[in-house]
Amino acid sequence: MNPRLQYGLLRVDKNRVRMAKDYYGYRPDIATDCYDTRTDRCGLLRHVIKPVYGAQHPPIQAMPKGEEKPRGNKRDAFHDFENNTSDAWDDGEDDLLYMANIQMSLKDVRSTAKAVIDNHSRSVNAHNNRLAPKGPQGQYTAIPSATSTHGAGPGVGIRLNSGWQPPKTTPIRFQKEQVPDREAAKLEKFRSVLAGPNTDLDELKKLSWSGIPRAVRPTAWKILSGYLPASMDRRDPTLQRKRNEYFGFIEQYYDTRHQELHQDTFRQILKDIPRMTSLAHLFQQKVVQEIFERILYIWAIRHPASGYVQGINDLVTPFFVVFLSEYIDNDVESENCDLSSLPEETLKIIEADSYWCTSKLLDGIQDNYTFAQPGIQMKVNALKELVKRIDVPLHRHLEEHGVEYLQFSFRWMNNLLMREIPLRCTIRLWDTYQSETNGFADFHLYMCAAFLVRFSKDIQREVDFQGILMYLQNLPTHHWRNEDIGELLAEAFKLKYMFADAPNHLSKKS
Repeated sequence: MNPRLQYGLLRVDKNRVRMAKDYYGYRPDIATDCYDTRTDRCGLLRHVIKPVYGAQHPPIQAMPKGEEKPRGNKRDAFHDFENNTSDAWDDGEDDLLYMANIQMSLKDVRSTAKAVIDNHSRSVNAHNNRLAPKGPQGQYTAIPSATSTHGAGPGVGIRLNSGWQPPKTTPIRFQKEQVPDREAAKLEKFRSVLAGPNTDLDELKKLSWSGIPRAVRPTAWKILSGYLPASMDRRDPTLQRKRNEYFGFIEQYYDTRHQELHQDTFRQILKDIPRMTSLAHLFQQKVVQEIFERILYIWAIRHPASGYVQGINDLVTPFFVVFLSEYIDNDVESENCDLSSLPEETLKIIEADSYWCTSKLLDGIQDNYTFAQPGIQMKVNALKELVKRIDVPLHRHLEEHGVEYLQFSFRWMNNLLMREIPLRCTIRLWDTYQSETNGFADFHLYMCAAFLVRFSKDIQREVDFQGILMYLQNLPTHHWRNEDIGELLAEAFKLKYMFADAPNHLSKKS
């Protein structure tokens, strides 16, 4: 057999594929369309990143290779890395034609493919075993950093855990657990504010900034997001009207998902939902997948300026989990409970409320998802200017090694850090975002800056482009709790206090 066929015609460096796929936030073992060998010669891997466009908007055509402008004499570390890695296009056209004409039996094809997959699995497992010692039950543990207490050393992919297994199935618990004494006083304050005939929004935001107790979080989020009115008398009629309106949209629009005009949008939604890693076990349940399919498709149809864009699917999850907690006491992040056993009416309520609150959130950041995603581009540039002023050594280190802020922070802006921190931390973070004016847009910038600087020393220990980017895409946050988020929020608030009222400090100087 021709040796080129032993590797499926492609010899692509695994780290390059992992960086490109990790950039989009998908697990490397299940992402299948991040590297398209049928289109561009170097595809996503030429620039590491590439903006994601809605199904209604094709990506901007890449500049032909011959027209690329050199960036001065400065060495491009990623291009050097790319040039040292061969792929199928390095072979001559005659060789490819020859390979295309080789007659192979189906048995040979299957056996070759199985051998390649088995060999790849063995090499990945061996690599992970070398990097991380095993802890209890075969789970990989982080290698401690010499300079930080974050729980892992630079370049160690905490989330690249090939031994992951879904949690064991647990029955749904409807009985609420008792509130710890330390939260009882805070909970009482929330209930007092929410029980009034007209909720004082300023007081509610003040209380919510430092975190909302689980028992009142669903109601507080609905009010803070603008879904529920402050008036107690108007809440029940509003809920009934909005829920009926949502299911009216389902009846009106959902049957169009297979029409030629919308089938690309719906096909992308179907691809993205099973890839959602924040609750991988939950999104394998058919009832949950169908809920998210309807929410995302209806939102896309009603917002043609952006349509559906990869990343929006993640933003539904916190609302879904919080509103689910109103009916069950299970921790769905660590427990695998069968939601199909819930009453259908309960699931409908959770679905409708999740849709409306997600819509309210996206209304404030929709320029992140319109054509060319200008909102994200501006936020990334602002992050660069901010870090340049608050951590000069870190900024210089990234610049010297050719690391562009867009290459790692695009996902931070597109997914609101959901791919970087555990879901429990995202929910705590959103307590504060919803308490801030334009929290998901403006305050998120300062949170990203504080998040990056948190790992400054470890990033500076990486001495090449690949090490820096791999570390930034696999930050050791899997063990984080609310206390860690609280520390970052305090740092973000200080940055906002220093820079929000002085925007000229972030403008480029000629």
